[in-house]
Amino acid sequence: MGRTADRSKEASHDRIVEAAARAIRRSGFDGTGVADIMKDAGMTHGGFYAHFASREAMLAEAADRAGSESVAFIGRIAATVPPQQALHAMMQGYLSKAHVEGVETGCATAALGSEMPRQAPKVRRAATRRIKEMIDLVARQLPDWGQPGGHEHALVIVATMVGALMLARAVDDPRLSDALRAAALNHFSLTED
Repeated sequence: MGRTADRSKEASHDRIVEAAARAIRRSGFDGTGVADIMKDAGMTHGGFYAHFASREAMLAEAADRAGSESVAFIGRIAATVPPQQALHAMMQGYLSKAHVEGVETGCATAALGSEMPRQAPKVRRAATRRIKEMIDLVARQLPDWGQPGGHEHALVIVATMVGALMLARAVDDPRLSDALRAAALNHFSLTED
């Protein structure tokens, strides 16, 4: 009975974090309320404190989950192609129109980056860890990985990808959104298929 209860509590906790990870990307940290998250997770508001000590603790886990999903997204893309094509495929997938439109399930850094400086230290720490993972994943795809300047090259690529995605999502002009994505890909001599 104890194990079943533990598994049930763990599954409930996971549903809450999943709902919160979607909600923060969709509505931002300030637009994410405990009551709505619990409702989305199929639970009552009263059950929240059985899972988290505070809203901040939930947001930290949500930021970690959302960031983990972002890294996994580009990692899955890299795994589907030969290694010499991985970076190209990652950038195309990341800067795809579908990713621009998929705010709720897309890159947490692009969705929440401008809000991060105002968040609690544990939320920022979770986001920072996942951003570093994204940089490392990109760095491992580069021909100059491990060489002087290789890490900086990865930093520029990630900054360009995230910035282009943020801007492509920000504008209300679909042609400009497409142009922003294309410009980032063209900068790195890539074209969208």
